[in-house]
Amino acid sequence: MFNNFNIDKRTLYIALAILAIYGLSGYLANPAEMLNLLISIPGILIAITFHEFAHAKTADILGDDTPRYEGRLTLNPLNHIDPIGFMLLLFAGFGWGKPVHVNPINYNRNMSMEKADAIVSIAGPVTNFILAILFTIIYSLLYKFIGFTTNRIILIIMTMINYTISINVALGVFNLLPLPPLDGSKVIKPLLPYKAKTWFETNEKVFYIVFIVLWITGLSGIIISPVIRVISNGLFNLGNFIIR
Repeated sequence: MFNNFNIDKRTLYIALAILAIYGLSGYLANPAEMLNLLISIPGILIAITFHEFAHAKTADILGDDTPRYEGRLTLNPLNHIDPIGFMLLLFAGFGWGKPVHVNPINYNRNMSMEKADAIVSIAGPVTNFILAILFTIIYSLLYKFIGFTTNRIILIIMTMINYTISINVALGVFNLLPLPPLDGSKVIKPLLPYKAKTWFETNEKVFYIVFIVLWITGLSGIIISPVIRVISNGLFNLGNFIIR
């Protein structure tokens, strides 16, 4: 999920592990919430796996074989899941996948390294949005041909699909925030004037701190919620169009 995740991991992991334990205790106290958590796991695995694979595949297409040598050109979740980041996603509501390492020097010279890096970065969120659309279509078709049902297995499958849609939308939007180490910080660079870009790069560590504060306090969720709402409404309208 995150590229160049170079902040003090040990300190961050300790702090976030405490939050994860706190979140787990809440789930253990509520069996219904624990069931919802388990049902959401396939959606989390799909979102992270395809997100990171998209980074790796795009970099490979643009000439950088680093992800290929590191075994990232696969849809095997085990190759893309960071254990701590995954546990935090489950129990604290935020986390990360295993970063895809790239070497911009290897990119084709058809474009600047900066633009190529931006394309590699945006590939992850775009893939999440595509997945959200595809699963919305699947959900709508199931609802159209099956309709309301009390079959427990079908209800669980429908709930899993619904979670998958929501998780992909949230992951895609969240990663487009223009703050390092998120993908949006690289996507925005080619669009900035030279002086703004220089200022952005010079103050990168400050932006890391801003990101951590927004992330841990939950303010990032408040910031991106309007965008998530707009996209979710669009997917809802798509679903209604298919059901007709």
